[in-house]
Amino acid sequence: MKILVAEDDAVSRLVLTTSLKKIGYEDVIQTENGREAWSVFEQGHVPILISDWMMPDINGLELSQRIRSAGRTRYTYIILLTVLGGKESYLEGMDAGADDFMTKPFDKDQLGSRLRVAERVLALQEEVRQLEGLLPICMYCKKIRDEKEQWSQIEQYIDARTDASFSHSICPECYDTEVIPELEQMRRETRE
Repeated sequence: MKILVAEDDAVSRLVLTTSLKKIGYEDVIQTENGREAWSVFEQGHVPILISDWMMPDINGLELSQRIRSAGRTRYTYIILLTVLGGKESYLEGMDAGADDFMTKPFDKDQLGSRLRVAERVLALQEEVRQLEGLLPICMYCKKIRDEKEQWSQIEQYIDARTDASFSHSICPECYDTEVIPELEQMRRETRE
């Protein structure tokens, strides 16, 4: 699972990334600040973000708020790391949109446990998305209407919301009712 790390301190970023790889997360994207992390987020789906709270430019709270206000259909689980402790900081982080909160220095085993929770939450989110997936589809052109009342091709709709990819084929029924008559028509036209 892809994890985006936003940490302005180079040593902390290296320790965190190394710990994530030891836990078993190979797809780790490192950024030096919130602005870089936001740029990565804008380019595609990021399942998990681990962000330092205090960073120049865009801090972890603002990054969390931006992600939550982006209105994406696929969820990003956010863990804030900080030297700040206490109930007030915890509540402020949660109010900003974080899902979890860890104080520095973090414990690698505890981080691993929290990431397993993140994976369970993301899996449940995906299952809910699929269950909510009753799709209004045009009976003629097979376009799908999305939550913004926009119509698009089924491939575009699914590509924007899942990791599924398409390969096209022809079912036996369509082969008999569509392809064979087209081939026969082409043969007749070629003879004429």
